[in-house]
This record gives sequence, C-alpha cells and structure tokens, in this order.
Amino acid sequence: MKLSVLVPVYNEEAGVAEVIRRVAAILVDKEIIVVDDCSTDRTPEILAELQREIPGLRVIRHPVNRGKGAGIRTAMEAATGDCLIIQDADLEYDPADIPNLLRLVEEGTAKVVYGVRSFEGQKLHVRLGNRFLTWLTNLLYGVHIHDMETCYKLMAAEVARGLSIECRRFDMEPEITAKIARRGYTIHEVPIAYKPRRAKKLSPWRDGLPALRALWRYRRWSG
Repeated sequence: MKLSVLVPVYNEEAGVAEVIRRVAAILVDKEIIVVDDCSTDRTPEILAELQREIPGLRVIRHPVNRGKGAGIRTAMEAATGDCLIIQDADLEYDPADIPNLLRLVEEGTAKVVYGVRSFEGQKLHVRLGNRFLTWLTNLLYGVHIHDMETCYKLMAAEVARGLSIECRRFDMEPEITAKIARRGYTIHEVPIAYKPRRAKKLSPWRDGLPALRALWRYRRWSG
C-alpha cells in the first residue's frame, strides 16, 4: 500500500529539512509531495538541496501565497498513493508515528485514522480552544473524537479525493472532519507524540472564528 505524504510549507527554514528527512526514513512505501506556498526565507533553497539528496522527492511551488488549504489541494491533485496524510513542516509531529496510523488501513480496519495529541504542553488558551472545537465537532456531527484539529489525518485516497477542500487557511481542519463525518466514515484514533512550538502561525483569535464558521457551514453541506 503506497502512502502519499503531503507537506504544505511556508517559511519553514528552521525545521523543514529535518522533517522531510524523518519522513523519508519511515519504512513504508511512500511518496513525499512538498508544496512551497511562495516562501520568502531560505525554504526554497533548502528544498532544492533536499531534492538532490532524497530520490523521488517532489516539490511544487506556488507563485503567490495562497494558504495551507490551497497547498493541500495542490498536493492532493499530484498524489498517486492509496492513502494520504498531511505532515506539517515544523517539528511538532513525529513522522515515526505514521506507520501506526497506516497499519489500521492496511489491516482493513479503517479508512480514516487521526493521530491524537496530548494538549498538556500547549498554552492554556490554545488548549482550551482545541478542546472546545473538538467538543463542538462531536456535538454537531455525532462523532466521538478527541482531537479534531490534529494535523495527522490519514485517509484512504477515495475518501480524501471526495472532500473537495475549499478553505484556504487552518479552517480546512474542521472542513475535512465535517465532510468525513457527513459522508458517514468512522474516524479511528491512535495516540501520537506531540511537541508544540511556542511561536505558532495559527492564531486562536484570527483562526478560531473561521473554524467555528466552517463547522456550522459544513453541517449543512450536501456535497
């Protein structure tokens, strides 16, 4: 079973090389598709170096910054795997956990698997926001998950390609979960390691309200 690892990147010069090397090291049949969302730091040069180092690494660059959701859409269009997973380009998530998620799909147990983080290392307002959004997701969609905002959402290809992601920023996380739930897929969960970084691009205030809007909007989605 081939896994497509989708890596949206924007100004991640500090950690992108280590993340991609860690992904390349996991022992699964895979392809790595990086979408550089018009980075303005050294990220493009680092990715060029990695392409020479890692056989088969694919890098796609957006000519203008379009947002994380757009990066994931671009990567999905290029993916050829049987399963897809999103990998952030910082060091919060450990790619060594990916095979544990993939195993459930390989065994035929699941078509959707989420990696569940511990929130304990997060700042209080971020932790409370994550818990509230997860609670609201469970209430609106009748699911029983513990981490809606997790980056590690592993999906069979037919599930991922049926989502038609529209959101451009971090509100694509509730969009993905909402559409999965509306299509009737069970979301399985596996515990994962998580090391939250202190300086985050995600803003609880700027991104929290769009996440709420997305949860309400896709409650009525009929796609």
